[in-house]
Amino acid sequence: MTLVKFGKDQKSIVNPFFNDVYSLLNDSFLNEKAATRTPAVNISESDNQFEVDLAIPGLSKEDIKINLDKNVLSVSADKKTETVDENKKFTKREYSFNSFSRSFTLPESADHSKIEADYTAGILKLTIAKKEEAKFQTREIAVK
Repeated sequence: MTLVKFGKDQKSIVNPFFNDVYSLLNDSFLNEKAATRTPAVNISESDNQFEVDLAIPGLSKEDIKINLDKNVLSVSADKKTETVDENKKFTKREYSFNSFSRSFTLPESADHSKIEADYTAGILKLTIAKKEEAKFQTREIAVK
């Protein structure tokens, strides 16, 4: 039997069978759930452009599709699970590739004709230029 603390003074004894079942669920079910999550994104803005970075490791450039429909920029990927060599017996198998789709509504200040994409080291970087009139104008204002 395993002793587990739940809080400040609460204690419970857990059957070892439950630990084995939880471990089995943790390995198969929860890891599959983790593999289907939406990729994390960072969005930043500078004077001249917007940058959207998506963390999508394990893909090739050919797996990634980027579409622009009016002012909605969509990024998606679909990679199937590798086929398994029937002569191999896996003790544990965690590689899993699934599809995802993520969409972003571009602001009016975005220049739709100047969007670039670069995929390096598992990070997809989208650079979206701003329209000339939307770029930040800096000037000094005199005090009267």
